Order: sequence, then structure tokens, then C-alpha cells
Amino acid sequence: MQRVSRKAIGAAIGTAALLATLSPSAVSAAPAQPPAATQSQAVPYARAEVLRLAEKVADYQLATMAAGYIPPNTSRDTADPKGWVQGALFVGLRDLADRSDNSAYRQVILARGLANQWELGKRFYHADDHVIGQSYLWAARHGGGDAAIAPLRQRFDAILTYPPKVGLEHAEYTDPRGVDCDQRWCWSDALFMAPATWFELSAVTGDPRYAAYARKEFAAVTDFLYDKDEHLYYRDSRFFPRRGPDGEKVFWSRGDGWVFAGLARIIPLLPAGDPDRVRMETVFKEMAGKLKAIQKPDGYWSPSLLSDPSKSPPESSGTAFFTYGMAWGLKAGLLDRPTYEPVARKGWTALTRAVHPDGKFGYVQPVSDRPESVSYDDTQFYGVGAFLLAATAMADLDLKPVR
Repeated sequence: MQRVSRKAIGAAIGTAALLATLSPSAVSAAPAQPPAATQSQAVPYARAEVLRLAEKVADYQLATMAAGYIPPNTSRDTADPKGWVQGALFVGLRDLADRSDNSAYRQVILARGLANQWELGKRFYHADDHVIGQSYLWAARHGGGDAAIAPLRQRFDAILTYPPKVGLEHAEYTDPRGVDCDQRWCWSDALFMAPATWFELSAVTGDPRYAAYARKEFAAVTDFLYDKDEHLYYRDSRFFPRRGPDGEKVFWSRGDGWVFAGLARIIPLLPAGDPDRVRMETVFKEMAGKLKAIQKPDGYWSPSLLSDPSKSPPESSGTAFFTYGMAWGLKAGLLDRPTYEPVARKGWTALTRAVHPDGKFGYVQPVSDRPESVSYDDTQFYGVGAFLLAATAMADLDLKPVR
């Protein structure tokens, strides 16, 4: 397989990201301040305007990456070019590349795949190390060819040969890699990271075995983590008994955002009327109804979804995933316009307030597995990926401003 030097890849990404739009020194500037509550600005709704904002955010992120900047408050996975933190960004980039006239985003995706030699992360079963495969599947159709998915197919074939035999009960962490259940999709984030990769591989190759595996595992974790009364997913089984300060159940915004966005990516990969698709559509619509009911007046969702909204800070990553799902559901006809278009608009308006003047996307809760505090200056690669998904789905709606 072709080997590409780090120097060559750095040059490719630097060129594609239009580094001239941002000097490396900008990333070390003093923390920015959120816009004043009284400050008003036009919210972009028309397709061209939304995509322009999406490109601004993407260009800032890619330029800072090319300059070697890693956001603070990260995990060991953040700098991994095959890991979930950057992999989620590349899922958003593939949707932007499909809609933008700027070929830079296509070049970035292909350059990353070549630099990675089209390999997944090193953890054999772990869903977080499978999400980068979604960008390889896109690359295979846009210049990468069969080579772009050969290692992916080899890995998944091996998993089918040696399927995991653990349960879904999540142990407390004794070390960051010490949880056996993560060989399966035992935490909510996994439902964004892995299933769409498995389903799309079946769609691309015509081999139904990958989709069959994903159907079975998705159903198992939904039966385990989905609260049929609250219509939300627990992050994992550790949170079943936990309660917030007012006695409320603990449902993590980004955790449920991963699921809601994951459903939006999986459902189109299944045939219309398929029983598994129908079940997923039912869960999606139930979640949408709950999310509508608990959206905050400012358009964001609380980091802990059922907590007192008056005590909750803005948080953009969960909000971006929810806005993406709402906009996709409207376009797909799963959600009715009178009920859910206002939800998508409010979410999108909130997200635009999280974009700094230079294109940095703020209010992103750092790497975690539970609700935590967040500030306007907090950003992460996966948050930008979520924003790009929301922006491209809103662009597809091509809405008119509210008069």
C-alpha cells in the first residue's frame, strides 16, 4: 500500500485547509468572551449562507490542526489520527465535502486516509476505533478505490470470525482500557461510532453479513440502555441507579446526541419498511418528542438532559447532534414540520452563537463520559464534527428566515 510521509501529509492538509486564513499564533490567544446577550446578528438559514458558516468553522479547525494545535482538556485519544475524537470530525467533513464547491475537504479526507494507510485504530473490537472507517468508505467512492476499505473489511471479517463473548454490563473504570464490555457497543457513544460503518460496508460491498452483525448488536444495546419511559439512552449501565441533585435520572446530552445522530446515519442505510428500520424510526421519533419537550428556552440542551435548565450552561456538542437529527428527520419526512422545525431552528440559532468570530466552535464539553461544566472557549474536534453535521443538514432544509 502506498506510504505517505508525515511531511507530505502535513503539506496536503495545510494546503487544503487554506492555512492563510489563520496564523498559528491565533490558537494561543487569550480566552474569548461570549457575545453579549443583547448582541443580535442575522442567523443564516439559506443553504449558501449555512454552508459558508460551515466552511468557516471547518477551515479554522483544519488550519489549527495543520499547525499542530491540540485543544486542552483532552484524552490520550485526541491526538490519534485513527481515533474517535478526530474520526467524528471526519464524519462531519464528509458531509461538508458532499455539499461544498471547495475541493479542499475532499483532499483532506483522502490525505488523512493515505496517511493512516486506511487502517482503523489498534483496538480490535472497540467501536471508537471503527468510526474513522466512515471517512474511508466515503473516500472509496471519491478517489480512494477499493484500497480505502481493504483494511476495514479485513478487520470486520475477523470480528465476524471471532465475535466478542462479553456482556453489556459496564464496570467502573480501574484504568482507561480496563472495561471488558467495550468489546461490544455497551455505551451510548458507540452507536454513532460503529454501526453506520458496519451498515455502510454492507451497502458498498453487497455483503449482508456486516449489516446482520450491526442489526443484532444495535438491538441488544437498545434493549439494555434505552429507557422506555424517558425515551432516552443511559450512557452505560453505571448510570442506571444514579440521580442528579434534584433526584432526576442522569442522561448525558452528548451521549444521547451520539445515539440520535447515529440513528440519522443508520436509518437511510436500511431498506424502507425493513422491520429493523421501522423499530429504529420508532425510537428516533420517541427521542425527538422527548428532546422537543426538554429543549431549553435558549435553544441548547442541558449537559444533563433532565436537570434544571435554569442551572445548566450552554453545551454545543449534544445540541449540535440533536439539531442534526432534527433537521435530518424533517428532510426525511420522519418529523412533521409544524412541530419540529421550530426545534431545529432554535437549536441552530444556539449553535451559531457558539461560533467565535474567527470560526472557532465553542461551548463544547471536553472529553468525558458524563455531564460536566463547559465554557464558551471550550472546543474539541468531535464538537466541530457535530456542528458540520448540523450545518449540512440545516443547509439541506434551505429554510427562510422567520419574519
